Amino acid sequence: MPVDVQNPPVGGRFAPLIYLSSNWISLVGVVIVTTAVVFWLFLLPTTLHGNAASPYIGILAFLVVPAGFFLGLVLLPVGMIIQRRKQGRAGLYPSSFPPANWRNPQFRRLAYFIGGATVVNIVIASQVSYGAVEYMDSVNFCGQTCHAVMQPEYTAFQTSPHARLECVQCHIGPGASWFVRSKLSGVGQVFAVTFNTYPRPIPTPVRNLRPARETCETCHWPQVFGQDRIEVLRHFADDEANTLTKTVLLMKIGGGNQGIGIHGTHLGPGVRILYTPMDETRQTISKVEYYGPNGQHTVYTEAPPARTKTLAAREMDCMDCHNRPAHPFQLPDRAVNDAIETGGISPDLPFAKKQSVALLQAQYGTRAEAAAHIPAAFEQFYREKYPAVYGQHQAEVEKSARGVLAIYDRNVFPAMRVTWGAYPNDLGHMDFPGCFRCHDGGHTSTGGQTISNDCNACHNLLAVDQANPKILGDLGIVERQPAGIITR
Repeated sequence: MPVDVQNPPVGGRFAPLIYLSSNWISLVGVVIVTTAVVFWLFLLPTTLHGNAASPYIGILAFLVVPAGFFLGLVLLPVGMIIQRRKQGRAGLYPSSFPPANWRNPQFRRLAYFIGGATVVNIVIASQVSYGAVEYMDSVNFCGQTCHAVMQPEYTAFQTSPHARLECVQCHIGPGASWFVRSKLSGVGQVFAVTFNTYPRPIPTPVRNLRPARETCETCHWPQVFGQDRIEVLRHFADDEANTLTKTVLLMKIGGGNQGIGIHGTHLGPGVRILYTPMDETRQTISKVEYYGPNGQHTVYTEAPPARTKTLAAREMDCMDCHNRPAHPFQLPDRAVNDAIETGGISPDLPFAKKQSVALLQAQYGTRAEAAAHIPAAFEQFYREKYPAVYGQHQAEVEKSARGVLAIYDRNVFPAMRVTWGAYPNDLGHMDFPGCFRCHDGGHTSTGGQTISNDCNACHNLLAVDQANPKILGDLGIVERQPAGIITR
């Protein structure tokens, strides 16, 4: 065959490969390889240092893209081999090939196909890759799209101090490895949801949670010294006037200051604490091991032990006290206190505190039943017991009734068996054992040392249940009082 001078052969020895690649298997391989290369180019700036800022980008860059690339490379020769055998058996395989130049229609079609697929993939990848990663990082994806059974946790999260963070920042953290572990462990959860075998309520995943030093401590640093802080606890009584009293605490936060204060004692430099819980709730601790900065090692055991069976020891970190930092659930009394203070429930409605708590503590089979009963019963109380108040301030009564229902909707989910106290909060010791799980005076070492339960170890009581604590005035602390609506 004469050589075309104007269109010289391009890689004549590769002509059989070009010819055999014109099959659907190899073309699919070309598409996959092209797509993988395009995605890799887009992800290259975020992966130059071997780690990705987002776990989803990491899994895309380090697992999905390479897997797709090699899959496409495998499909290319597989399609060629199948095509060669089929044409060989049918006697259609040519004995010679035309030159692989632009005048060859098969070569042109292949070039057009590759070029077109590349352009289309660039357009698609630029939109889909960014949008997909952003969406998978979103709270809506975690709380609604794929985790419907997490409605209680999602609802609590929306009113938490960490509500502006994405779920993955705490539950997975940076890097692709923990993302892979999380999703692999989630395979069993998918089957549990599919076959309706998941536990109710969903247990707190402290055992499988990433260490706090790799998540919490990327923002918080408990080893750094923290000054003492004033905390004011407000409480509204169950009397007609919803009388407000205040307790003032001086909290000894501490930090990296030779084991002084809460953080310094438990998480200071060189300090390591292991504890052995009785069960997954971690509300009963049978043994505590303390390793000090100067080589001390003291073992404290409960006497007598509550039970013989225990779980494996766990190294204490932030999550063992701050165990509900982004998913807080309240008890009725504390929730109503907060609602009155913030204006959700009027403090000037007679017996507002007592009536609200009573309605919240009643049993309701469904959230719909609670929605129908709580506001109606709250309003009925004032219509019957305080008709003058109801007649003059009906709007405030109705608003407060909605406030009581809002407390229920944030904390109780009968379908998931989440009711009052289902999720203990270990920060403090007023509503749940919390600090007293270890600091109960009952954990003693063989040498006779006991874990302290002295209140002043963590805080000083500056005022207790006072209407107007003098210490606040002495410190120049001016507080906003709950807004009243009725003058008596």
